[in-house]
Amino acid sequence: MIYLQLIYEFFIIGLFSFGGGLATIPYLKDLAERTGWYETSFITDMIAISESTPGPIGINMATYVGNEVAGFFGGILATVAEILPSIIIVALVFRFMTSFKKNPNFKYVFYGIRPAVTGLLAFVGIELLSIAVVNAELIPVQGLAASINILKLIIFIAILFSIIKFDKHPVLYILLSGGIGIVLQL
Repeated sequence: MIYLQLIYEFFIIGLFSFGGGLATIPYLKDLAERTGWYETSFITDMIAISESTPGPIGINMATYVGNEVAGFFGGILATVAEILPSIIIVALVFRFMTSFKKNPNFKYVFYGIRPAVTGLLAFVGIELLSIAVVNAELIPVQGLAASINILKLIIFIAILFSIIKFDKHPVLYILLSGGIGIVLQL
């Protein structure tokens, strides 16, 4: 039964995740809350591992979740289920490409989808920042300001500044951040 649920959940995620792997994050957060398969804070770990390994982040995350929930076979099923909608859609688009290219509505569909994807990614960024920097369990007790881990916020700002200023490969920033975490034992 867990295999069928994995297939269903990741097929839906693959079907509606326009905009790449990061667009899957709101779906993964919802999946965590609905199924209890993993904590929402686990999403940042999945992103770190997915960004550190070759391949698209969404597929890596599906593999990772499937493996955590149902072992090796679960990882394979979740991965296949996530990519299956794209394969079907690309095959259909290819089949009808000439008529799509001539249809102005096709262009307008993507014109409408782009801002929605941007909004999803902005939401993901805010969610990830709050997961990475804020201890949500302390908010009711100490308030938001006291729940912010200042050291993690400083690391976030330093890495963000470095990305903007120096524009190096993302792996460098991941390795640098991992090294900082080891040294500071965060």
